Amino acid sequence: MRVKIGPYKNWIGPYQIVDGIFFWQERYPDDKLAERWDYRLNSRMSEWLADTWVNDLCEWIQSKRKRNIKIHIDPWDTWSMDHTLAEIVVPMLKQLQATKHGGPFTDDEDVPEHLRSTAAPAKENEWDTDDNHFKRWDWIMDEMIWTFEQLADDDSTAQFFTHHDKPFKDINDRIANIEIDKEGLDKHEERIKNGLRLFGKYYRSLWD
Repeated sequence: MRVKIGPYKNWIGPYQIVDGIFFWQERYPDDKLAERWDYRLNSRMSEWLADTWVNDLCEWIQSKRKRNIKIHIDPWDTWSMDHTLAEIVVPMLKQLQATKHGGPFTDDEDVPEHLRSTAAPAKENEWDTDDNHFKRWDWIMDEMIWTFEQLADDDSTAQFFTHHDKPFKDINDRIANIEIDKEGLDKHEERIKNGLRLFGKYYRSLWD
């Protein structure tokens, strides 16, 4: 597999062009900038250009600027596609968790009781987020990361199997004497299933 995905193309329109002309205005804080004569001129020029052929030209240029995406898939990448994708998903989720600037709305049913909105102090305003809003998203992301780490690890379930070091009659006898922590294995698998469910449910919230 070879993947090369470049950054998104920045939009360049009338407002960005005029901001470039008045480049020195970046030095002023917003409250001071609004009082300047050149700021008012900037606004008038931007609005004027937005109604001219310049805006049409900018949109045409933008339509021709494509994000650089090159993906090559080798046959072995799909021999165990779930494992291959897990190897990619883990570092992406970890980076998103480290650099995210917010969190989506999540359902109480997807998190432990102590993280639910009903466990948070009452909100001052209806439109406010509750004190557990971002904690819920952190918990959900942790579960998704853990899940894909397990799927990327070929030995993630080895902890639930005990192999005895003693003579066996044959391979069937060896297999029959393997001790399995069925309860632990079932809980492990259920957690993975839930992590995959959360990944699917909040897939469209995986952006920064």
